[in-house]
Amino acid sequence: MELSIIMPCLNEGETLEACIVKAQRALREGNIRGEIIIADNGSTDNSREIAERCGARVARINARGYGNALMGGIAAAQGKYIMMGDADDSYDFLEAPRFLEKLRQGCDLVQGCRLPSGGGTVAAGAMPWSHRWIGNPAFTIMAQRMFRSPIHDINCGMRAFSREFYESLDMRCTGMEFAVEMIIKASLRGVKIGEIPITLHRDGRISHKAHLRTIRDGWRTLRFYLVHSPRWLFFNPGLLLVACGLIAYGVALPGLRIRGVHFDVHTLLFGSLAILLGWQSIIFALMAKTFAVTEKILPEDPRLSRFFKIMTLEKVLLLGSLTLLSGLLLLACAVGQWWAVRFGNLDYDTTMRWVIPGVTLSALGFQTVLSGFFVSILGMARR
Repeated sequence: MELSIIMPCLNEGETLEACIVKAQRALREGNIRGEIIIADNGSTDNSREIAERCGARVARINARGYGNALMGGIAAAQGKYIMMGDADDSYDFLEAPRFLEKLRQGCDLVQGCRLPSGGGTVAAGAMPWSHRWIGNPAFTIMAQRMFRSPIHDINCGMRAFSREFYESLDMRCTGMEFAVEMIIKASLRGVKIGEIPITLHRDGRISHKAHLRTIRDGWRTLRFYLVHSPRWLFFNPGLLLVACGLIAYGVALPGLRIRGVHFDVHTLLFGSLAILLGWQSIIFALMAKTFAVTEKILPEDPRLSRFFKIMTLEKVLLLGSLTLLSGLLLLACAVGQWWAVRFGNLDYDTTMRWVIPGVTLSALGFQTVLSGFFVSILGMARR
């Protein structure tokens, strides 16, 4: 068996037969030894009867969700290669031989592209304007920037891949973000990805709306992007905050006046807040990356391995301890100033320039020591 064509199905009785007939024709005319599997996700209409009458194999998937349906269908498939596409007649399964040819040429994943940026076509009324001009292009650009994805339509549901490639991914998403998870993991692993321009046709269903929910599924996709990119979720914002905090220190410690604006200890406080929040965010990036790699949510990252070789626990503890000690010394100096005036009134501007950096360095050192131990615990399974 070379190719298994899988269609997730939930009450698709209006369009299912047309999809099956096209898939059968593609297999027949392409002289492809294949099968058609309808991954039924709890249909209450006549979808299962239609599939069986048309000669397709029905795999009943009890766990609801787009991802669950596809994972169940793939588990039931016998083909060396897998092709998936929705059963609403928006995708033309006559394209199957083109996808298979790319796989035969050595691609691990072949993605369809509906958007003009990748040569695709969206038929009139086939996609809501918000999806066509905002949602899909935005998510695709984000995937290109965050994960170095080479494709132009990350949400396209028509794609084909080898079974060996799929089994290496350890897919986990049970909802609509299943398709995005596959692309992101493929991009991070650097596998060979092909792309084929296709036409998205108008949904053939009349009796019920599409299963996709714009706000809900859009948020779930964005959430998936963020939790799979500690660099964008934690590290980059943290680095920006630390940089802003250091700039605030640079103008507030000497009490500079720039274009009539006097930067004093209040600016110093804001700078300390930015540094503390930023450092905490950077630490979270390291924790999240370590956990994701350990649990095989993300692939091994050579940069993380190099970091652990250079920054051992002992070095982190030494750095944190020295930072904590520096902060405590500054605070001790402030207490000394108070003692010098016999615990009377202090010069606010002078004393706070010792107290605020002292508190900040003490907190940073303490955070670093504790985080060093915690990251070491997370990384134990990697050794």
